[in-house]
Amino acid sequence: MAVYVDVIVDISANSLDRTFQYRVPEHMISDAAAGRQVKVPFGKGGRVISGFIISVSDKPALDPARIKDLAEIEKGAPAVESQLIMLADWIRRHYGSTMLQALKTVLPVRRPVRAIRRVTYVLADREGAEALYEKCSKNLREKARTRLLKALLLEEQLPRETVTGLLQISPSTLKAVLKTGVMTETSEQVYRNSASAALSGWHNVTLNADQQAAAEDIRKDMAALSENWEEAKAVHLLYGITGSGKTEVYMDLIAHVLSQGRQVIVLIPEISLTLQTVSRFYARFGSRIAIMNSRLSAGERYDQYMRAKNGEASIMIGPRSALFTPFENLGLIIIDEAHEGAYKSETTPRFHAVDTAIARARLAGAAVVLGSATPSVTSYYKAMSGQYSLNRLTVRAKSGSHLPEVSVVDMREEFSLKNRSILSRPLYEAMKETLARGEQIMLFLNRRGFAGFVSCRSCGHVIQCRHCDVAMKMHYGGRLKCHYCGYEEALPDRCPECGSPYIAGFGIGTQKVEQMVRQAFPEAGILRMDKDTTSGKDDFENILKSFSEHKADILIGTQMIVKGHDFENVTLVGILAADLSMFSGDYLSSERTFQLLTQAAGRAGRGDRPGRVIIQTYQPDHYSIAAAARQDYDGFYAQEICFRQMMHYPPASHMLMLLAESVKDQAADAAMQRIRAAADDLHMEGLQVLGPSRAGLTRGKDLYRYVVYFKHDQESELIRLREHLEALIGSEDMFSHIFFNFDMNPYVLQ
Repeated sequence: MAVYVDVIVDISANSLDRTFQYRVPEHMISDAAAGRQVKVPFGKGGRVISGFIISVSDKPALDPARIKDLAEIEKGAPAVESQLIMLADWIRRHYGSTMLQALKTVLPVRRPVRAIRRVTYVLADREGAEALYEKCSKNLREKARTRLLKALLLEEQLPRETVTGLLQISPSTLKAVLKTGVMTETSEQVYRNSASAALSGWHNVTLNADQQAAAEDIRKDMAALSENWEEAKAVHLLYGITGSGKTEVYMDLIAHVLSQGRQVIVLIPEISLTLQTVSRFYARFGSRIAIMNSRLSAGERYDQYMRAKNGEASIMIGPRSALFTPFENLGLIIIDEAHEGAYKSETTPRFHAVDTAIARARLAGAAVVLGSATPSVTSYYKAMSGQYSLNRLTVRAKSGSHLPEVSVVDMREEFSLKNRSILSRPLYEAMKETLARGEQIMLFLNRRGFAGFVSCRSCGHVIQCRHCDVAMKMHYGGRLKCHYCGYEEALPDRCPECGSPYIAGFGIGTQKVEQMVRQAFPEAGILRMDKDTTSGKDDFENILKSFSEHKADILIGTQMIVKGHDFENVTLVGILAADLSMFSGDYLSSERTFQLLTQAAGRAGRGDRPGRVIIQTYQPDHYSIAAAARQDYDGFYAQEICFRQMMHYPPASHMLMLLAESVKDQAADAAMQRIRAAADDLHMEGLQVLGPSRAGLTRGKDLYRYVVYFKHDQESELIRLREHLEALIGSEDMFSHIFFNFDMNPYVLQ
């Protein structure tokens, strides 16, 4: 009986985003399965290209005489499981991409890497070996055999590295001795271990009342998932203040899922994926854990992937790509720091790991736990509306540890007192006192939006667009520009609020901060953590290890120093420029500012000594800063959701971003005007359109960029609009040299 397969070919073109049928040669039938990578003859010339099997059938779709044979089924290449193929189709429909792009996303390891095998030579017949040794030792030509037999009689087992290296035994000698039967050869695959550092043992932890209640509630809801996933409570938001012990709840849930013979995926932002962060998981669950991150070699990534696929690991820990681990019996997905922007893909398809995790959990009948001390407004909105279950952790897990005392310094007053330093007087004095006590300090520079904004050093006024509630950006030639609507104006000579001439771009780097701090505290040991100092594979962990061992007194850094790290001797955190993310030019700026400040503040006082946090800002009365100082998420959320509802921003509404790029400025502009006209022609009720206008990054990699935003209360309507526009783009010649990027829920407006 003939067997046919539907294959999607490895060509990134919308016109070829469909399947092609091939006949499976008889000798390949046993290897033909959905998800296998194949090579097929394609086109009139029959050139051989790669593809993926989507389905297998015994029925031809057309005349069998016209169907070509498969050229090859790639040996050892990881297969895309049927569940992941379904997930790829969901990603394609939801985020807009070709099926091939979606398949490549759910298959993070695409090519097999040569396995490492440990070969050992084992003594099989002692009497025979002794007799052979006696014989060989009398023959000067058998020195190599004599060395081998002597070592084998002493050790009984010899690794190949010892035999071929230290003993210098040739392959021909090995073959000759193996033929005698006195020695056998064993071989086993050895996985490249990405977590070989020594780890402390796990100590049983008794959950406190909050932790126990959360764990029991989630376990109870998990039991109902197998009956009806859609109606059961499948998604839980675990909202716990910094230091409340969310990790202990995670481990309790993981142990429960493993006891049922199911598997777990734990997502951690790449920036937080350090040995310090995952060591507690390793200490408790040991070899059942596999880990993925961008610092692994291709061989290490492949080994971790195959350990999971072969059932040798039951827990995968990694960034968003770990979501596509080929677990056959997935029971739980945990997303730690679920508010992080790192969970949003920056390449097509621009999927968000939270929504995609929920889609995969639905297919697998699994639960999803979103953990955060500062939940995204979207997640909290869904919890408040009953779409997610909400579990709170309200106290710090460690006995004697409390939230730090937080104070806000108005940098306008510092400027009026002639203090031009990046360190305010209160922060400088607090640093002196902390160092005198032998305690440690973290200085956080919120450098998101490094290009900065334009503000007045006297009164703190930020120059904003006349038509949008966003900060203007400084461009070459002294021009200010709104990256939302495209409005431009000249840089004023004086502050329009107070008339001060001290108006300029706001921004400072970590290197400059390090230089200033060294001048102020020459005796202190200082470490800096940013992209420049963590470019090497182990730099990140080496810096954290040095600081945790108190080899330095002060750690200066960007966001990477405030993501989940736990240093018991840190009692002072200084936040140097809280304003840098607050005026970044998009509707999420206040949310990100609150999250970053709260997370940074949470690094202080995690031991048994009280902590202190000093926030330096030119906007002390802004609700995001005031709420962060109070550690008041609910107060922040109440104000922020009102703003979102009023302006029809997510989650109160849904938004679709369309970005066009072209080598010609006029071509990109004309294409976007045509797109806008096509959207208007649909007469879609309730649709709001902003733009088109130049994107924030007007030109990048020699491409001119334009953007348009669509808002609607129904996400399904935006998907319908996107599909309509995609069809238009594929049918008209004017779009042939324009590159479009659709984004259903932009994390940062371009």
